Amino acid sequence: MAANQSNTMKKQYGGSTEETKYRLLYVIRRIIPIQVRTAPWNCLLENGLGIMHGLSFALSVAATQHLFDTISDAAAGKAGYRECVISLLILAAVTFGQQIINGVQNFHGIGVLLPKSSGRLTELIQKKVRRIDPVKFEDTGFLDDLNKAKEGIRAITMFCMLVFVCVSFYGVYFLAVGIYLFRLKPVLLLTLLLAFVPAMLAQTVHVKVFANLEEESAPLRRESDYYQKAICDREYFKETRILGAYGFFYQRFEETMKALTGRIWEAERRTAVLQLLLNLTTFAGMGLSAYMLFTATMLGEITVGMFAAVFAALTQIFAIMQEVVMKQIGGMNRDMGKVVNFIRLLDMPERGGEAGEADFAKGIVAENISFAYPGRDAVSVKNVSIHIADGETIAIVGENGAGKSTLVRLLTGIYRPTEGRVLVGGLDTALYSPASVLKRTSAVFQKYQRYKMTLGENVAISDCTAGADSGRIGSVLDEAGFEKSMAKLEDMLSPEYGGVDISGGQWQRVAIARGLYRRNGFIVLDEPTSAIDPVEETRVYKQFARLAEGKCALIVTHRIGSARLANRIVVMEAGEIVDVGTHEELIARPGQYAKMWEAQAQWYER
Repeated sequence: MAANQSNTMKKQYGGSTEETKYRLLYVIRRIIPIQVRTAPWNCLLENGLGIMHGLSFALSVAATQHLFDTISDAAAGKAGYRECVISLLILAAVTFGQQIINGVQNFHGIGVLLPKSSGRLTELIQKKVRRIDPVKFEDTGFLDDLNKAKEGIRAITMFCMLVFVCVSFYGVYFLAVGIYLFRLKPVLLLTLLLAFVPAMLAQTVHVKVFANLEEESAPLRRESDYYQKAICDREYFKETRILGAYGFFYQRFEETMKALTGRIWEAERRTAVLQLLLNLTTFAGMGLSAYMLFTATMLGEITVGMFAAVFAALTQIFAIMQEVVMKQIGGMNRDMGKVVNFIRLLDMPERGGEAGEADFAKGIVAENISFAYPGRDAVSVKNVSIHIADGETIAIVGENGAGKSTLVRLLTGIYRPTEGRVLVGGLDTALYSPASVLKRTSAVFQKYQRYKMTLGENVAISDCTAGADSGRIGSVLDEAGFEKSMAKLEDMLSPEYGGVDISGGQWQRVAIARGLYRRNGFIVLDEPTSAIDPVEETRVYKQFARLAEGKCALIVTHRIGSARLANRIVVMEAGEIVDVGTHEELIARPGQYAKMWEAQAQWYER
């Protein structure tokens, strides 16, 4: 299932036979086209600036040589003051241009390309999540992968910018300097090699250390985010303060952050020790390069100007090589885990299917369906068969944990059964796309959402394609029993954004109005009235039954008074249907329904 899939993907990056799948070159080949599509002209400009920047560094070496050779010639009487000034101005112009290009490139990369690409990548991951099977959200492994993929959004652009820099800037620079050194003395090419090898050895270790760090950090990061939300978010504030839970959550947050930072510190410590040892090797290589340069000058193989230019550039060459490997390639390796997690999410199978149009004259049919949540052995729905005819209202009742809400998710097509099949308006949910199956289905769930939008938008969001109709919005709010004195359609239902707040009962009526607003052929009420008293709940369900006439309708409740309104009542227990009948038939025979009715009857007696 999803948990096994998540573990398999983790193994792919952590040492299985498929470890090569997410190696650096593969990741670059996958991610660069994605990055370019997010901002093609900006990527082109970034690389153009990089090439110009690299050439400016190489030109500065040549300009430095020209200046010192001119000064040497002037000392020997072969050149004059004018030639020296011109050489100095050339070097100054190259240096000035180099700084201008550097400033423009930094501004464009961080100030333009990064935010633009991050926005487009966020859009990409949101569209991908939309196409993933909703049942994945029941799997903690997938939630960890999603958290890690979100961390990769910014990392991807940084990763690609580093690739661009390594190719367009450093690649051009080292190519030009390499040609320059080879023309002076071929053996001087060892300068680049001595600077490069030790730094690359360090990065070989960095790749493994920081990839493992990212794998270990994601669950802790998600855990700390939850504790921080419990401490700071408005929806938790009253309960955590009144019950004194603030200290509990703060302690959990602190413990999680300590564990997270401990792992980061250990990774940094291991790589820092290795880097120190390799830096000593690099320093020795720099000394050897300086010795070769000095010997070549003394033997007359190169001029004093060449010696001065290359010697001045020697420190720069080693510094830039260290920057390439430690900062740029190191940054790529550091972000590698996050980028790979993003790619993994893109590689996850999507829930597709054929296009079709539901015909609710065929009703809703479930044939011997069973379902188990990802990573769980227990079956939540077991061998259930049910048929909701066109124009029929069915109520599903049972104690908490009986499997009612899971059955609703299967009957609506949100989840697909692990066994058996569900036909929604004649469309098999295993074969047809979610968009086709859910197109004319409306539902109000127990855990409805309180959108931080206006009252009108909170209702109209259930049918965005039709556009907001204030007349219809007002009508369904009246039908749901919303008190208009509480808020106007244009009022923001969020104190955080300068709006108003309404009671839990009124929010439930807004949620019911939202479900009624959507044009549908199949409508579901899944226990959305828990904050309303039983008498008022009965009134709401009576109104619902009237509005559901001529449609397939499903009521899910543990309150028997509301179930009486249905044409048939289905009683569930431990994931199975244990009884079916009308209210009168079910209370006339001993069973779970009769017991529930006896326990709740006083609520409805008037």
